[in-house]
Amino acid sequence: MGINFKEATGVHANALQLRSERTRILASNIANENTPGYQAQDMDFAASMAQAQSSADGGLALLSDSDPLYRVPFHPTGDGNTVEIGIEQAAFSQNATDFQTSLTFINMKLKGLAKAINGQ
Repeated sequence: MGINFKEATGVHANALQLRSERTRILASNIANENTPGYQAQDMDFAASMAQAQSSADGGLALLSDSDPLYRVPFHPTGDGNTVEIGIEQAAFSQNATDFQTSLTFINMKLKGLAKAINGQ
């Protein structure tokens, strides 16, 4: 009898992939803080996760098809850039913490499987 790792890791495997994609988006926002006309983007993690869970194959290929969400700045700049560094850094930090949480859950699951395989 084989082990289905997708089933064993649960939603956390999809969550890691989505968090990784969100990290890329947020890092791009931070990198373009001083680029005139740059529009800060983000993704709706909950909606993307629901879409991934409802898809038969994991659904993460659908990420490239979805339209990016743009942030509305609290304090618009004259050059049209919508990146607010404090907001981006806070979102990046929260996303990193959530990524680490999912990684910890997967690690605990895999350690439990290893113990079961070894008969401990």
